[in-house]
Amino acid sequence: MRIEICQNEKELGIRAAKKGAEILRKAAEVKDRITAILPTGASQFTMFSQLVGEPGIPWERVDVFHLDEYVGISPDHPASFRRYLLDRLVARVPRLGSFQAIAGDAANLAAEISRLNGLLCERDIDICFAGIGENGHLAFNDPPADFETTDPYIQVNLDVVCRQQQVNEGWFASLDDVPASAVTMSIRQIMKSDHLIITVPEARKARAVKSSVESPVSPQFPASILQQHDNCFLLLDPDSAGLLQTRD
Repeated sequence: MRIEICQNEKELGIRAAKKGAEILRKAAEVKDRITAILPTGASQFTMFSQLVGEPGIPWERVDVFHLDEYVGISPDHPASFRRYLLDRLVARVPRLGSFQAIAGDAANLAAEISRLNGLLCERDIDICFAGIGENGHLAFNDPPADFETTDPYIQVNLDVVCRQQQVNEGWFASLDDVPASAVTMSIRQIMKSDHLIITVPEARKARAVKSSVESPVSPQFPASILQQHDNCFLLLDPDSAGLLQTRD
């Protein structure tokens, strides 16, 4: 894990996008198809705005999967992660190779997860962008996270801290409105990515950052697993880095 502290949240998002674009361009030099995992959430707005405008990315050769989606929510819902990515990426990159969406509202959710797992299990993931939740989750792997499953996507229950974060960020009106479960990329699948770009702004994430960086690797601190990835870039702003004992 390599930690970089940016001057502010805007710089953080721009730097994450530029690092990611560089990785995508380099992958395109040696591969016909590129696989990218893309995140959602309030912490990623600037990153997406910058990424779609970065020059030289051969988007027509990029296959995009996303990290997670709520169970039972249609793509028309304002909080849908499919909608988020359709609006912020797919609609702005007309020649995108493909977008493999998680249908969290599928009538047969087990079959939908099986479909996604079949698509992803044989792929090498060139890059995964992600964040860290207030409870230390990585994607929707809330504590205690499953560090053992090798399934690419799994269904999980969401804890109260995670669900309250969604309310506080304005995605839902109340806690009762937030779904209790989601489909998420598993910890082991995320860690298979060749490169990880982890973007974490704001003081409300500072305790989670500290646990992820300074605590022993543990399912109780899901993002602590990032300590074991050789090509993980953890991008922070001064607020999210505020509790770290060592600030590079």
